[in-house]
This record gives sequence, C-alpha cells and structure tokens, in this order.
Amino acid sequence: MKILVTGFDPFGGEKVNPAYEAVKLLPDEIAGAKIIKLEIPTVFSKSGPAVEAGIQVHNPDVVLNIGQAGGRACVTIERVGINLAEARIPDNAGEQPMDQPLQPDGPSAYFATIPVKAMVKNVRDHGIPCHISYTAGTYVCNCVMYNVLHMAATKYPNIRAGFIHVPFASEQAVEKPVSTPTASLETIAKALEYAIEAIATNREDVKEAMGTTH
Repeated sequence: MKILVTGFDPFGGEKVNPAYEAVKLLPDEIAGAKIIKLEIPTVFSKSGPAVEAGIQVHNPDVVLNIGQAGGRACVTIERVGINLAEARIPDNAGEQPMDQPLQPDGPSAYFATIPVKAMVKNVRDHGIPCHISYTAGTYVCNCVMYNVLHMAATKYPNIRAGFIHVPFASEQAVEKPVSTPTASLETIAKALEYAIEAIATNREDVKEAMGTTH
C-alpha cells in the first residue's frame, strides 16, 4: 500500500505550517504502508492540481491531506468536505473566492472514504486527544479535501481519501493569547502516525458512537 500524505505551506502570516512540519517527521513506512510526503500550496486554484500531480507520479492507494486549524485543541479527523469556497482572508496567491462552488457540477458534499472512526480510536488508544470534525471549513483545507474526493469519485476510483486538521504548533503561540491551544510537533506527528496506521489496517470503519451532541 502507498499513502500520499500532503501538508500545506505556511499561510496567514505564520512562519511555519505545523501540517507539513509534522508530515516531515513521519516515518517512511507505517504498518507496512509506504508513506509519500508532499508539500502543497495554500492556494485555492493550485492545491488540487498539486495533489493530482502527486497522484499521477506516485499512483497511491490513499491520499491523506493535512492542514492547520488554529484554535482547535487537538488533531481532528474530518468527515465531510463541502462544495463551497468562502475565504475569510486571501490565500497565498491573493485569491479570495466568496460564495463559489468548488465544482459547479459536483455534489453538495463528499464524505471521507478513509476509516475516520478507526483513526480517531487508534490515536486515542495511544493516549493522544483526537476527535471527529464535521466541518473542514470553507478555506483551502476544505477546498483540497472536496476536490481530492471529487477526483477519486470521478477519475481515480481505486483511491481512498480524507483530511486531518492539526492545531497550532507550540512555537506558533509565543505571541498569541494565553488561552491559545497548541500541541508539540512531535505529538502532532505521532497522532498522524497512529491515524495512518488505522488507515493501513482497517479497510472498513469501526462501529462506535462518536457523533456530536449539538
């Protein structure tokens, strides 16, 4: 099995992006799966094509995109990507789409095709907080999640795909408010490793209640 794991470059004035910094710390093999690491641009129009270029070169079985969600307290596994681009701030190329579909002829949403609950469970079983998220936002993270799932549904039917959001790395919070949640890059990388281990060892998801109460 080959798993293409992508992480974004820094955006929004940050000097680093913990997404790709953590990806770089991953081992080259997890649970027998070969891990291919790729940095992609935080740009609406370029993120999907960058992932597709990686797909064409490496022919992976799974594509797992990683992005930063500053303000979240732990690693969160995304379950849903929506067909909407709504940018609060410009991306790294100055693009700021508003109220635009990502794919004019695409469905309203795609569900991740990786075993989301098994991933959360395996991360938690190793003592690291982890939750399912039911919104990947409307910025470039959701853009790449939706577009990669759209590619898988329409062009690469053998590929499973999904997205993980990670919190700020500790060093990013030096000048942020005292209540800013963070995690060390090492902890983030370990959470990603255990999540990927679950992908490699679970073709079907586990049956376990993990929904929200609101």
